[in-house]
Amino acid sequence: MEAPDYEVLSVREQLFHERIRECIISTLLFATLYILCHIFLTRFKKPAEFTTVDDEDATVNKIALELCTFTLAIALGAVLLLPFSIISNEVLLSLPRNYYIQWLNGSLIHGLWNLVFLFSNLSLIFLMPFAYFFTESEGFAGSRRGVLGRVYETVVMLMLLTLLVLGMVWVASAILDNNKASRESLYDFWEYYLPYLYSCISFLGVLLLLVCTPLGLARMFSVTGKLLVKPRLLEDLEEQLYCSAFEEAALTRRICNPTSCWLPLDMELLHRQVLALQTQRVLLEKRRKASAWQRNLGYPLAMLCLLVLTGLSVLIVAIHILELLIDEAAMPRGMQDASLGQVSFSRLGSFGAVIQVVLIFYLMVSSVVGFYSSPLFRSLRPRWHDTAMTQIIGNCVCLLVLSSALPVFSRTLGLTRFDLLGDFGRFNWLGNFYIVFLYNAAFAGLTTLCLVKTFTAAVRAELIRAFGLDRLPLPVSGFPRASRKTQHQ
Repeated sequence: MEAPDYEVLSVREQLFHERIRECIISTLLFATLYILCHIFLTRFKKPAEFTTVDDEDATVNKIALELCTFTLAIALGAVLLLPFSIISNEVLLSLPRNYYIQWLNGSLIHGLWNLVFLFSNLSLIFLMPFAYFFTESEGFAGSRRGVLGRVYETVVMLMLLTLLVLGMVWVASAILDNNKASRESLYDFWEYYLPYLYSCISFLGVLLLLVCTPLGLARMFSVTGKLLVKPRLLEDLEEQLYCSAFEEAALTRRICNPTSCWLPLDMELLHRQVLALQTQRVLLEKRRKASAWQRNLGYPLAMLCLLVLTGLSVLIVAIHILELLIDEAAMPRGMQDASLGQVSFSRLGSFGAVIQVVLIFYLMVSSVVGFYSSPLFRSLRPRWHDTAMTQIIGNCVCLLVLSSALPVFSRTLGLTRFDLLGDFGRFNWLGNFYIVFLYNAAFAGLTTLCLVKTFTAAVRAELIRAFGLDRLPLPVSGFPRASRKTQHQ
């Protein structure tokens, strides 16, 4: 008998333990994200849909909510993917032989990228369509009522939808690229269909980020201004409190004496308006009690930080445009071997890596703000404890499309030099110079245009309000002309 090769066994055992450790770490990270997303979604779901008399509808909604939680956790993981990789590379550079961070290696990072890509495909192509059809299904005619009947109907609908999508891809491939190799690749479902379909979805997500991010960067100033307390020169809280109290008194008088008006009144709408005014008055009281430091220092610092981050983003994109014209290495590309801890992906070292992470998060938040501010998707905006299940599904799909395109978006704009790992770098359009160059130029131009227009309009409006010109019976730009009735009063 041959003696066992203990060196080979030790290497295999070490590899086995490394794989088990990576699985445990990935599971813990996903469980944390899943719990956070479940808590978040329960704050927006409509309680009436989960406490109905029909237990079948409540069970269906609970299953759909769990699928939405899974999808939202994957979306959050896609957002954290690139920042986590950048920070991990800097940590390995700073502490190359530290015993306590031996679990952090290139194999783990590469595995996380592959898992996010896999589950993003699974959620977009199967889970979210299943959740939507499941909530809308009622079971086949003549079948027994129950959750199982709805499952059968949903599976049939998914199969028909899959055949429709595959047929459309086949026809498109036959029209655009009619050769034998292309037709033979269509038979490979896993290696061709799913990556190609996800590539198209990712490209749509990158285009959506191109539209929403400049709009969100411009809207961030007004959103931050609503959350923070402005200086007294830019905001008169006493006048707002008086107006809110007068409006509340008028609505209360109308509710108490409905016969005084000859028009029919919607009492439910009036009660909602009174509650909204009471909530607004409570918030105004809190803003009035704010300290002088919050009023005179917090608002200017927040505006300055937003201005610096936005200007820095545009400057980095402008420099990347010049690099694209000079150096071919500036093009985004994929990286199959995640060799971390060898070289920094920023010219400024760890400080530059921190700036990259901050800019990535800032642009993601701005894209979400711009997405919900756009007229096309404004109706999808979730409401506190009043969001329907189908609306939650739509929000999860849109957020997953945006977040899964964030790594490609960041690398295309040159916000980081960290190359795309796994299947994220296999998109064919990433190697097209004209698409990447025009994308960078469009982002820089749209962001500059939105900022100039919004900033000048905001400054003009604030100065007009500060000097009281909006209350004059003059046709001031940006404000409607006062009516004759208001002028006589």
